[in-house]
Amino acid sequence: MLALISGGIDSPVAAFMAGSLPGVEVSAIFFDSYPFTGRESSRVEALCRKLKSHIRLQALHLIPHGENLERIVSACRRSLTCLLCKRLMLRVASTLALQEGAEALVTGDSLGQVASQTLENLAVEDEASSIPVLRPLLGLNKEEIVRLARKLGTYELSALKPSACKAAPGKPSTRGRLEMVKAEEERLPLEEMVSKALAGRRLVRL
Repeated sequence: MLALISGGIDSPVAAFMAGSLPGVEVSAIFFDSYPFTGRESSRVEALCRKLKSHIRLQALHLIPHGENLERIVSACRRSLTCLLCKRLMLRVASTLALQEGAEALVTGDSLGQVASQTLENLAVEDEASSIPVLRPLLGLNKEEIVRLARKLGTYELSALKPSACKAAPGKPSTRGRLEMVKAEEERLPLEEMVSKALAGRRLVRL
């Protein structure tokens, strides 16, 4: 499986839960959104090294995402920025997963915590992936997730507060419609954006 990892609390716990399944190997992928966020790759690498002591974590793929996010912000409806961003991440991740022989993606989505994690928006996001998207945290509340993060030793790193994404709109859509999102994506050269992101990939062996 290929786990989408951020510098936050939830995604390392989700990767751990997936990697704890019998016979499962996990690699991680991180989308570096600088300059819309701070430099988080070192934190993510440290989180992955913590996880490696608990699960079979093979590698970390660092993907440049700032330029693609700038194109989304510049060309598309602002209320849909987070949905369009997440769909592009899933496109890139599922393309890489197929190249690497992974059979599913894993995310740290926890239902309703942010605008992109409503049931309607999760369904819209999933349509962009060519392989299944697993969300091990959907049934957990925040206290349970924090407790697991502390047990894993990832909480202290994650609690250093990753910088907020400057691309996030003031009023993000919580009920995105697939046809509307696809209409906005017609403004973007999606194949070029996916290819360029993967061409800039940096591999870290853990």
